[in-house]
Amino acid sequence: MTIRLINLTKSYPSKIGRQFIFKNINFDFPTEDNVAILGKNGSGKSTLFRMLAKSEYPDKGYVYTNKSMSWPVALATGIHPLMTGRENTRFIGRINNVANLNSYEEAVQDFAEIGERFDLPVRTYSSGMRARLVFACCVNINFDIYLIDEATSVGDPKFRRKARETLEVKAKQAGLIMVSHEMDQIREFCTSAILLKDGQLQFYSDLEEAISVYME
Repeated sequence: MTIRLINLTKSYPSKIGRQFIFKNINFDFPTEDNVAILGKNGSGKSTLFRMLAKSEYPDKGYVYTNKSMSWPVALATGIHPLMTGRENTRFIGRINNVANLNSYEEAVQDFAEIGERFDLPVRTYSSGMRARLVFACCVNINFDIYLIDEATSVGDPKFRRKARETLEVKAKQAGLIMVSHEMDQIREFCTSAILLKDGQLQFYSDLEEAISVYME
């Protein structure tokens, strides 16, 4: 089953009237490939990405899928600043129906590399520590599709290398939908692309063709 956009409309108010990013879009995302979302600034790729993640909603229409999808990997969303890293981890595990919370907690703590601060409130974390916690929480859950947003830019060089290696494994086990300004990162993880232009979505099974059109 693909991810299906059904009569999707999204707009924003402005001084000159509503500005439509998408208007009555019907589109099927292929899920057998790892897909990049490409588009110029203002084309709507970040808005589309947030709607796929259900952190933003369309004016009308909807996104349908029977696949389990992550929240955007590498974005520090879905964690509460007043809760500790451990409390956030267990909460995320519960709402995502993780079977063994103790094993999940240990895996996240080990992967995030934040040491004793795992038991301090997240509001005391640096932005890098927060991003590492979110990344660790996400990749230690088996989703059908991972939403990736500049994910390998998280943390120091050692952690970025580990993040990249982890995503390489996930890319073979599950689907990826990626937003990135780095074409090298797109080429590393994706095999196809969706190009956004003038409110329309065009799928390219040939990644290099999509990048060529995008760069033009």
